[in-house]
Amino acid sequence: MADVSEPADEFSFLPAQAAEAGLDVPIPPGERLRLELADGRVLSALRYGGHSPAVTFLHGAGLNAHTWDTTILALGLPALAIDLPGHGDSSWRDDMAYVARTLAPDVATGVDAWTDRPQLLVGHSLGGLTAAALAAARPDLVRELVVIDITPGIDPDGGAAQLREFFAGPTDWADRDELVARALAFGLGGSPEAAARGVYFNSRVRPDGRVEWKHHFAHLANAMAADPAAADAMGAAQDAMRALLIGTGWEDLAAVRAPITLIRGERGYVTDADAADFAARVPQASVLSVPSGHNVQEELPADLGRRLAALARTR
Repeated sequence: MADVSEPADEFSFLPAQAAEAGLDVPIPPGERLRLELADGRVLSALRYGGHSPAVTFLHGAGLNAHTWDTTILALGLPALAIDLPGHGDSSWRDDMAYVARTLAPDVATGVDAWTDRPQLLVGHSLGGLTAAALAAARPDLVRELVVIDITPGIDPDGGAAQLREFFAGPTDWADRDELVARALAFGLGGSPEAAARGVYFNSRVRPDGRVEWKHHFAHLANAMAADPAAADAMGAAQDAMRALLIGTGWEDLAAVRAPITLIRGERGYVTDADAADFAARVPQASVLSVPSGHNVQEELPADLGRRLAALARTR
């Protein structure tokens, strides 16, 4: 089993990640940022390479800002990676409203505070829809938009069902080794070393010594699996939020005035039909397919980083 003990600091994995990806690059300095929002919640982020990011990253549901580490190493530019509300070190939402238009204002507050220029804004999955909502509402913050393996029209009961089953397990564990074993059993996380890193960044040790997932989605999925009545109520709420997301996502993309690129994994959630629908609805956008599953930033991090660097430097 890979080592999941506490490292010296959360950026101590970067040299190993660079080596695994075959990247002979300088390791940028990293820092953890925290910002108190107007209602007292906290928004957290990682900043790499100094105080003037050129690229801002938004992760998908059930992930956190560290999912972008290797991509940022390959990018070679100052970058900001934000923990979406309910994920990583950002506060959970009491209303459980984890949809793009609800999350975008919080993210915009962070981008406003932590950057000094319009960003190449990159969002994966839920982060991609959130990025589109942000770009539509705050064009002053976004010079270009990249959406990774998501459209407002994808089937939410497709590949995402596996993740719901994965997170619907126990709410706490004896140690992180148990979580790594579960991730590998579900075919998630890649190598044991990568799975161990992912588990470390996505979990925390409680005062009683038990380990739990950091993000709110795991706790919601567990509650739904354990209580049919709660599942019915939460399912109805999720259906309403899904309808809101699908109904407004296309409107947000149509309102974006910055250049748009959709990057889809050939084995990801965006099917050929979804990609064709996207191209028809957002004709000003570019569509690029890559040989990857849904988490392009984890399967092809170096390739993705180089592609984003080319976009950041040419426009």
